[in-house]
Amino acid sequence: MKEASERLGVPSHTIRYYEKEGLLPFIQRDQYGNRIFEQKDLDWMALMSCFRATGMTIAALKQIVDLANQGDSTLSERKMIMENHKLELQKRQLELDKAFEAVNSKLSIYDSRLQQPDSPQMNEMRFC
Repeated sequence: MKEASERLGVPSHTIRYYEKEGLLPFIQRDQYGNRIFEQKDLDWMALMSCFRATGMTIAALKQIVDLANQGDSTLSERKMIMENHKLELQKRQLELDKAFEAVNSKLSIYDSRLQQPDSPQMNEMRFC
């Protein structure tokens, strides 16, 4: 567990939580009950971490895992989940781009005022 945690850069309790939630259904155990992580398990956990970083819910991940366990007949359903998530990410990206532009605009105002401190003040209350 410690090695997997270090390799993935996630805390051990996160891996245990993923397992408890049914997101790691294929983790094998040795005769002493220790988890045996294969590369495919590490790859899946890394992918889940990426999905979580994008805001994907545990419920959505669980749905993907449950569908994957049913086989390739569920590929369309899994694809739909990912397409919907992608649309949500695109919407958030547009919002972030707009906010990023506002931050850059504000920095430009500050730069101008720092370079010419005696110039008339610009209205700083522009909104996104």
